[in-house]
Amino acid sequence: MVVAHGFDKLPSLRRPTAVAVGNFDGLHLGHRKILARLCELSRSHDLLSLVLTFDPHPERALGKKAVRMIDTPDQRLARLGESCVDAVLVTGFDRTFSALSGREFVERILLGRLRAREIVVGRDFRYGKNRRSDIADLRELGRRLAFGVHAVAPSVIAGAAVSSSAIRRLLARGRVEEASRLLGRPYEIAGTVGSGDSRGTSLGFPTANLLTDNEILPDGVFISESVWKGRSFPSVTSIGTNPTFGPNPVRVETHLLDRRARLLGAGLSVRLLRKIRPTRKFQDPQALVEQIGKDVAAARAYFRCLS
Repeated sequence: MVVAHGFDKLPSLRRPTAVAVGNFDGLHLGHRKILARLCELSRSHDLLSLVLTFDPHPERALGKKAVRMIDTPDQRLARLGESCVDAVLVTGFDRTFSALSGREFVERILLGRLRAREIVVGRDFRYGKNRRSDIADLRELGRRLAFGVHAVAPSVIAGAAVSSSAIRRLLARGRVEEASRLLGRPYEIAGTVGSGDSRGTSLGFPTANLLTDNEILPDGVFISESVWKGRSFPSVTSIGTNPTFGPNPVRVETHLLDRRARLLGAGLSVRLLRKIRPTRKFQDPQALVEQIGKDVAAARAYFRCLS
């Protein structure tokens, strides 16, 4: 998959394209429907499949909304790379770009720069200055300018449409199992293991202190799966301020159940599978140790049920 950060870095397109437009944050089940349609069209019409996406998020770029992203930019590109997409163009969303009218965006960007012959979007897609244009406008332009428009219906689970905003709300509340159903996979926090205060080791439960760029860090203690060097290990992950030992910044600390390894400086991903409990302040370290023992026992029981 070719990745270009900005129009000036996009290689010359050797043939026309099928283009999907969107933020694709989390690459959830609804996004996967869009990509499946994109790749179906690219195969049947002999087109390059191309995703046009944005960094930062348009609402954040324009200062309209404080959007916390589900994935880091690297995670988003990695997930797109696992799909059938041929190329991804990541572009900023500045004032100049946002000032394009709907017709200018279609003619200058999609048809002109990206050579689009088929355009795939979600059914609620809006575009152009102040998001004034919608699917009906896009279809009308398609009739006039001879390109195909494909509005993909959202995925629906338990009667509700799958969306990035719904997933963000669930994760913010620590409801990781429900979020995982909408994502089609566990929510994953990725980063590098940094040095900590070694308090977990002194308590008998050594942890890896994960330094991460992920923006959504749900509070709580979770049954998790930690991925290191392509291998998965059962684990328990605590996300919070460690209130028993005073106010601290939010930390992501992971205890691998049956693996002792030198992880400092290593890349590590943590997949949150089930919330055990919220974080809380304990009256003394011994009470915390006893609770951690219960958390570990709950995780072991969970993984036994899977085997």
